[in-house]
Amino acid sequence: MGRKVLATPRSFGTGSQGAADLLARRGFDLRLNPYGRILTKAEMIREIRDAEAVIVGVDPLDQEVLSQAERLKLISKYGVGTDNIDAAYAAQRGIRITTTVGANTEAVADYAFTLMLAAARRVIPIDRACRGGDWTKTLTVDVHGSTLGLIGLGHIGKAVARRAKGFDMKIMAYDHLRDEDFAVRHGITYVDTLQTLIEQADFVSLHLPLNEHTRHLIGPREFETMKETAVLINTARGGLIDETAMLEALKAGRIWGAGLDVFEREPPDLEDLHTLDNLVIGSHCAASTRHAVENMGMMAVRNVIQHLCGEEG
Repeated sequence: MGRKVLATPRSFGTGSQGAADLLARRGFDLRLNPYGRILTKAEMIREIRDAEAVIVGVDPLDQEVLSQAERLKLISKYGVGTDNIDAAYAAQRGIRITTTVGANTEAVADYAFTLMLAAARRVIPIDRACRGGDWTKTLTVDVHGSTLGLIGLGHIGKAVARRAKGFDMKIMAYDHLRDEDFAVRHGITYVDTLQTLIEQADFVSLHLPLNEHTRHLIGPREFETMKETAVLINTARGGLIDETAMLEALKAGRIWGAGLDVFEREPPDLEDLHTLDNLVIGSHCAASTRHAVENMGMMAVRNVIQHLCGEEG
């Protein structure tokens, strides 16, 4: 039996056997997620116990889990967000953490723009009405020529900005780390405060990590000062938004709509999510395209081979 590598993402290897074959050729024993969903802590402890590496999505890897993984040497993140990993404890144990930066950038940017269009133009309720025989015209809001506010201008934020230029959108960005050259080349205006962006943007799209400084970054005060025609988009992490405040704003019509692919708890247990026509929801699937899944799988596996075998994959 080879050295065990646990892969928990449900999409791992679904488009191609290339990543799995690469591990097999290096003598690794690949174990896939047997549950067909995000693992619980108890399940994760059981599955990771004898693994040397784990290729992980959003499954829990806190100190309690990692303390039971005595052979673990590498956490190969299938994506870029590491808020589900206790990085400090991993470092204390000498466990390396790698990510697949860039592997799913274009797929997530596509989905962010899809949510933007769907929420602005009420695509889902219009489709539902038409299927029921109701062909009433629905008045919606424009995307073309409107103002897009990007909170976070990293790889994915930049990819969304490039798409927005095709819609002649005015783009503003809020980010502590500024890429002035990119901003100048793409006509993006940096703002000094989050509140400025919130007040002026027609569309607010989140592209930043979840940590102690960004949790509930968008809360009651932000919803009170957004435009009534504003649309909020989140393909980053659910905890960035105070979901209770968001639902209140959507129900009261204080903002036009929202498109969310991520939630604080997945699946979410908020009943109003299923009844609001001004909300479009996804199952954390922005990166789930054939190309992105293959990219993430191959990059995650190459990280395993590089760090456990000392060679390129």
